[in-house]
Amino acid sequence: MTTEQPIFSKGEDCKHGWHNASADYNETDTHLEILGKPVMERWETPYMHSLATVAASKGGRVLEIGFGMAIAATKVESFPIEEHWIIECNDGVYQRLQEWAKVQPHKVVPLKGLWEEVVPTLPDNHFDGILYDTYPLSEDTWHTHQFNFIKAHAKRLLKPGGVLTYCNLTSWGELLKSKFDNIDKMFQETQVPQLVEAGFKKENISTTLMDISPPSECKYYSFNKMITPTILKE
Repeated sequence: MTTEQPIFSKGEDCKHGWHNASADYNETDTHLEILGKPVMERWETPYMHSLATVAASKGGRVLEIGFGMAIAATKVESFPIEEHWIIECNDGVYQRLQEWAKVQPHKVVPLKGLWEEVVPTLPDNHFDGILYDTYPLSEDTWHTHQFNFIKAHAKRLLKPGGVLTYCNLTSWGELLKSKFDNIDKMFQETQVPQLVEAGFKKENISTTLMDISPPSECKYYSFNKMITPTILKE
């Protein structure tokens, strides 16, 4: 057990101010913080590329939820997809997304707002791949926000044969500090039952592991492996 400050304090909720809070990219563009929270860091690149590879693996139309530092998004654009829809709620990050979109090889559809506002407006059976990687906005949803999206929308949005991948590093990093020392066990026990509850078949859920070396000063992840889920809709 570690004694350092948790990412979220009891009852903390950032949702109300998140959209217009400053997007603090550091000078070398290796870190993004919003409201003092460590949203993304560039050392995650190999893992973000792994998620992007899964999301783009069926080609066609890809939905990405959370833009961050464009690490996954740029990788998605390197594949032979047709359209790339991206939801982002923070004003400063969205501005970056709009600039970035202008120079991409495939059609980009930027969508502004919290996913909870935007996703219900999206049509059924519309996407070949989905990558969900947003930042938790409250202590209450720290470990569960991904399931709110997956249970209510992921299966509906995917075409038959489509693929979902996602992560919640802020949650998984904490679980691997405090409750688990095996990343496969963490995923099987905390994620798979929720995915099955969302309507995905257990035999259509697979994962791959990669070795990673987070910098010692990283506040949200210190484990030496990362896990990439592949979840298929029949």
